[in-house]
Amino acid sequence: MPTGTSSAPTPSELFRDGIQLLLTDDVARWVELFAEDAVAEFPFAPEGYPRRVEGRAALGEYLRGLGSHIEYQAFPYMDIHETADPETIVVEFAAKGRVVATDGPFEMTYIAVITAKDGRFTRYRDYWNPMAVPGSLTEAVGA
Repeated sequence: MPTGTSSAPTPSELFRDGIQLLLTDDVARWVELFAEDAVAEFPFAPEGYPRRVEGRAALGEYLRGLGSHIEYQAFPYMDIHETADPETIVVEFAAKGRVVATDGPFEMTYIAVITAKDGRFTRYRDYWNPMAVPGSLTEAVGA
């Protein structure tokens, strides 16, 4: 559950809470942090993968099975930048873990531009680099 007092959590608090859910492989609760009409965008998604996912239900379907591919073990770097818009943050972060199918290492860096309102993510733009996908993950999914 998002942290904070009686008011809705800030976008930074919401993001930090979400990271904890990913560390415990609770993708379903991560998805619940998104508004019903949230939009997730992946501007650098490789060919064959969506660049835009609209709605919480569609995002849940998109992320279904994430834990069977990647086990997040740590987010060793996270720098959250507040913006002039109190509903929007920019987050630079890194993830470490393992690729479940190959037991190989997983390391990825991200930059995300996140907007949240009333304690829910409304827009999540994830600028991850598909060229940096670990070889062990590529082997596991056959890409």
